[in-house]
Amino acid sequence: MENLLGLLRIRVIRGVNLAVRDVRSSDPYVVVKMGKLKLKTRVIKKDINPHWNEDLTLSVSDPSLPIKLTVYDHDTFTKDDKMGYAEFDIKSFTDALKMNLSNLPSGTTISRMLPSRQNCLAEESCVVWKDGKVIQDIYLRLRNVECGEVEIQLQWIDLPNHKG
Repeated sequence: MENLLGLLRIRVIRGVNLAVRDVRSSDPYVVVKMGKLKLKTRVIKKDINPHWNEDLTLSVSDPSLPIKLTVYDHDTFTKDDKMGYAEFDIKSFTDALKMNLSNLPSGTTISRMLPSRQNCLAEESCVVWKDGKVIQDIYLRLRNVECGEVEIQLQWIDLPNHKG
């Protein structure tokens, strides 16, 4: 905990057009990993367009580590099926945290990332200063699967006596 920079709240908002892994649907959940940390959402039954609206909080000590998001289909009697994964980094996000943004109007875009072959972005993603907080909305295209995207939002939580 000594080199803890702060907490990253990842709001897993929803999945879009996820792969079918059961007869007509899937029972998806999301696992988020950063280094040795691993968190997961609840399972949503029989829905390939699930709305989780669930907050997962990672303690960040090394912002250069990529974050891996994997979607699984929950199965009762067999091993859960993978429904794709995506990776993203938080460098642009943590860079924005180091700037003095307090004088900027709410809604100001700090930086933007474009989709490319090197990332899993489904569309442009902007780091925004909004209501006194740094926020990033990300639409991730899942890899190693026939279809599917996951919408998430990042928000930093400062800790007293820690400098993010």
